[in-house]
Parts: sequence; structure tokens; C-alpha cells
Amino acid sequence: MIPESDQEVPAFTSALGLPGLADLHVHFLPEQVQRKVWAFFDRASAEYGTEWPINYRLPQDDRLAILRDLGVRHFAPLVYPHKPDMAAWLNEWVRDFAAQTPEAVPTATFFAEPGVDDYVRQALDLGVRCVKSHIQVGGYDPRDPLLDPVWGQLAEAGVPVVIHCGHGPVPGKFTGLDVFEDVLRHNPRLVAVLAHAGAPDHGLALDLLDRYPNAHLDTTMVGVPFNSADALLPDDWAARLAGAADRVALGTDFPNIPYDYATQLRAIAGWAAADDRLGEPFLRAVLWDTPRRLLAVGEQQ
Repeated sequence: MIPESDQEVPAFTSALGLPGLADLHVHFLPEQVQRKVWAFFDRASAEYGTEWPINYRLPQDDRLAILRDLGVRHFAPLVYPHKPDMAAWLNEWVRDFAAQTPEAVPTATFFAEPGVDDYVRQALDLGVRCVKSHIQVGGYDPRDPLLDPVWGQLAEAGVPVVIHCGHGPVPGKFTGLDVFEDVLRHNPRLVAVLAHAGAPDHGLALDLLDRYPNAHLDTTMVGVPFNSADALLPDDWAARLAGAADRVALGTDFPNIPYDYATQLRAIAGWAAADDRLGEPFLRAVLWDTPRRLLAVGEQQ
């Protein structure tokens, strides 16, 4: 069955033989930062040319309850800075959040600033299992020499970095998959997860997967009706996914999405049905196996 609503999601995953979902792209932020993020989306018609109503604009405990009701067993609570002198504080906050939230894995973030290599090293030493880099919001160049040791540390540790480096929803000063490929070229072992599958350049994102064995995609807002995303997908999208089926991970952008959680799952199920080589094995990989592997979740969990 394909879930038509959030209430049908647990039955959907159960029918696939899965105990639940693992979501690589979820956002939890300090309350004052979360309010500012939602205020930005309230101005989306001016920023992006479209309304962006937040579907899950709820207190933190209520949002956690929704994820649990959906059957999200593991998730990466991603934080990100928009200015200097913010990332280290966010890392402290999210470390405390993850320690108090059984489903959350410890994450971290960074900014191109002096001392970034020190606080990223500290985060890795403390057991961080996923890192967020937001080139569009941060407005920094991923090729900045200040970040050279950071990319090296992450590559050496094998810790995935979920990176929003594509031009969507609007281009930034240093966005573009060609820009980030310079980082991959110098750090070919880097486990890079292209957030939003590199939107809007999905074909180019798949090209990067062809060239870099540790590159992955997440599904965040890909193929959903809200942004006419089906029109952005290459005609051979499903066929090319068949060649990278173990490098696609569930991501949703919960809670900052203008539709229900099930909408993303319907999009992914549509891809699985579009090519005989995908089907249920692909769904099990995307919704559970691959994100759990990337987040280093043990078999007993």
C-alpha cells in the first residue's frame, strides 16, 4: 500500500517488512532559532515566489510525538548556522538534544571561520555521526582554505556530511554542484550526501554519484507536487536510480515542509514502481538500510 496520509505510514512500512523509518534530514533547532527559521518561511512568497505554510509548526515535544507516531525510529537532527560564532553553540545544543532523545543521533555543523577545525574535531571526538553543511544559508565557499582540514577530518572519520550545495530553491553566492565537486575532487573519500538530490540539477547529482563512490543523495523534497519537482527530474531518473540504489537515503526536511510527511514517501514509492529493478528492495534500502548505515545505527537498534 502507498500511504495517502500520515496515519497510513506505519502500515506502509510494516508491509515492507520494516520496523519503521530512518530519516537523514530532519531539523530541530533551539527555540529562538526555530522561530526565526519559520519567520523566514513566512516570507517565502517574497523570497521564493511561493507561499510556504509550515505543516508541522508545533512545540518541540509535539513534533517528536509525530515522528514517533509515524514510526521514525532513527533521525539526524540537523542544525546549521547563518553567520560566524554560531556553529559551536549549535553543536552544544544539538548534542544535549540528542542525548535526551533516543531516536536522534548526535550531529554537528560548521561555518567557514577561524577555529572551525578545532570544534569539528571536538564534535568527532565526542561521537558525532552526521554533519550538516548549508552553503546556501551560510553563504560561505566550501572551497575556503579554512575548511580544508574540516573536509579532511570528515573524510578520514567516514562521517557523512549532508550538504545543501545545489541552487534550489534559489541560487546562492557559492551554490552549485560544480563548486562542491572541487571539494570532492580533493577529498574523494568524503561521504557526502547531496541534500535535496542536488536540486534542481538532479541529473548532475547522479553524475557525481557515478564519479565519487562515497557520494549519496537524500530524497528531501524531491519529486513532490509542491514545487513541481517531477518536472525537474530527468526522464531516466528511475532508471539511473537503479544504478545507485544503495546510495539514496530518506530525507524529508520535517518539520519545515508545506505538506504532510506521507507526501515524500508517495514520491519515493512512485520511483520504485517506475522501474522493475527497483521495487520493494529499493524502498527498504532508501527508507531504512541506507540511512541507518550512514548514521552508524547498530543492528540491535
